[in-house]
Amino acid sequence: MKKLLYSLTFVTLLIPGLLAAQTMPGMPAPVPTTHILAIGTMTSPLSPEEMKDLMPKEVRATVALYLDGKIDQWWVKQNVPGVVFLLNVTSVEEASVLLEKLPLGVAGKMKFQLTPVGPLRPLRILTRE
Repeated sequence: MKKLLYSLTFVTLLIPGLLAAQTMPGMPAPVPTTHILAIGTMTSPLSPEEMKDLMPKEVRATVALYLDGKIDQWWVKQNVPGVVFLLNVTSVEEASVLLEKLPLGVAGKMKFQLTPVGPLRPLRILTRE
């Protein structure tokens, strides 16, 4: 465990410099977008009527996206009402289309910040011989 902690600390200290080096000539090729991180925030509180009407539909639609393989992982935000999804899609456009069709999106009650993510590019430097 101690060895793992030292390794993580080492990589954490390297990452800022390596990230800055991502644009330098001779660096490894860009990495592909493999997922979209979607951070959803409520635009306004739900009334009791909206809660009764929208939430069962939202849960069913969200579970359907999970069962279809579009949602890889999901979490609830601890600090404010909202969700975080790791989506198995590779474009912000596709993620936006999926999320806007959810009942809270259709009702204008939730907005998403969408961030494309991929493998940590600087790790290629560490694997060079």
